[in-house]
Amino acid sequence: MLKRFFITCSGADKDLIYSCSNGEQNKYAGIGATVLFTALMAWIAASYALYTVFDSVYAATFFGFVWGSLIFNLDRFIVSTIRKRDRFWQEFTQATPRIVLAMIIAIVISKPLEIKIFQKEIDTVLLKEKNELAIANKKQVANYFQGDLDKNKAETDSLKSAITKKEKEVNALYGTYITEAEGTKGTMKLGKGPVYAEKRQKHDAALAELEALRKTNTEKIAAKEKQATTLQADLDKKVNESQPIIDKFDGLMARINALNKLPWLPSFFIMLLFLAIETSPIIAKLLSPKGEYDFKLEDSEMAIKTNLEQNNYQRELLKTTDAGIYDDVYAEIRNDRELYNYKKKKAIEMLEMQADRFSEKQKGVM
Repeated sequence: MLKRFFITCSGADKDLIYSCSNGEQNKYAGIGATVLFTALMAWIAASYALYTVFDSVYAATFFGFVWGSLIFNLDRFIVSTIRKRDRFWQEFTQATPRIVLAMIIAIVISKPLEIKIFQKEIDTVLLKEKNELAIANKKQVANYFQGDLDKNKAETDSLKSAITKKEKEVNALYGTYITEAEGTKGTMKLGKGPVYAEKRQKHDAALAELEALRKTNTEKIAAKEKQATTLQADLDKKVNESQPIIDKFDGLMARINALNKLPWLPSFFIMLLFLAIETSPIIAKLLSPKGEYDFKLEDSEMAIKTNLEQNNYQRELLKTTDAGIYDDVYAEIRNDRELYNYKKKKAIEMLEMQADRFSEKQKGVM
């Protein structure tokens, strides 16, 4: 039962292969088993690759099965259409397009399985890339908000600087009127005279201005600091919102790129393994000698070809013979005087009718 199933997978003609020896049947059963297991590996590889895309086991399994069925059908077609020739190079030339197609299929199948085999190494590469992306993202977001933050800080510093400047001015006026009262500077007279009163008045006016400025600027500074806090919160929110996108940077394309950054030799040997598996049915059929099945298949095809050539030749003879007969028949009819006189009579009647119609039409116009 299993042997018959593998023979079906090989694409061999059942009527011919079951009439062959047991050894010939085993050869095609082996070819069919290779075709089947290659398709199963394609199913597994495609399912894993699509799982990284859909994140759904059922969707990945379904579309992987479709892909595996396609590979199975292609391999079965490739193997079943190779015909054994009398010369090896004729067979090789015939099989070259099929070998190229098998190589492409092998590369496509091997890549997802390479990704699975080297998953830990790929995850390490992806982690490093994610960290670099996260750092770069923070810098980009910070640069985006930096202008507003710098402007806010400059305005806040300007408000604080105005208060500090005014405080220095008030302190200077305070020192001026105190030293005037002590007689150490100014008029150098001890006591609170008119100059002292004038300087004290300037100090008090400046102090009032300082209090008003401090109150106004303190409110503005509080607003600016609140705005700075809001800007910083927006910056952090932007970074947090973009972080999940970076965390999901592990799709199929990212993993393929990460695989390419690993040492190429192990990946290359795995691809060679799948290449050997995929091309093995074709190579086996090319290298194997012409067997009983090949002779019977060639005999069946030649019988059909000969029958077609005979039928075409007979149709050509029939056409040529019929044409010659009709030529002779119409040649004899052409010399028949009775037929000639009859056609002449009918032609005269037709001309007379046309003349009568024309005459009646002309009379109606007049």
